[in-house]
Amino acid sequence: MSTEDVEVRRSARRRRTVSARREAGRVVILIPASMSRSEERVWVARMLKKLEAGERRRRPSDTDLLARASDLSARYLGGHARPSSIRWVSNQRSRWGSCTPADGSIRLSDRLRGMPSYVVDYVILHELAHLLVAGHNRDFWTLLRSYPRLERARGFLDGVALAQGLDMADDVDEPDDATGVEDVTVTA
Repeated sequence: MSTEDVEVRRSARRRRTVSARREAGRVVILIPASMSRSEERVWVARMLKKLEAGERRRRPSDTDLLARASDLSARYLGGHARPSSIRWVSNQRSRWGSCTPADGSIRLSDRLRGMPSYVVDYVILHELAHLLVAGHNRDFWTLLRSYPRLERARGFLDGVALAQGLDMADDVDEPDDATGVEDVTVTA
């Protein structure tokens, strides 16, 4: 990252803490006003590394996604779902993800990049479940029931879709009395 992409803001109210965030296409680093220029250089370098590491975790590569999918399959689906590939795509405007069971490929909308990891994990797990069960029937939701953040992730995606005015396709199935789960969310 070049130095013109970084803005350092000094604050007299700040005593010991240093923080960094992205703001309008640049990195803003907040430091105490009392910090020396040499301390500032050290902290800027440290905070840039921390910010980039966090972004890598939230925006995994296609290779990272495949490893993540394998881990999720092992943890929640007994390792039965084995995708051949998983990648980010930019052409999905009416769904968060899709899969092709015939060849085991999974595609994730790039609109998911930067969302909380539990949300991305839910969408990956949702697509992995489709490698095993077509549709959103009782068997499908039974597979997903073990994911501890299932409802939270679905609610998050519903909120994003509503806030952004996205025209997302709804999958509405009959309520499943055995699981208490009803599929009334955007397609993931």
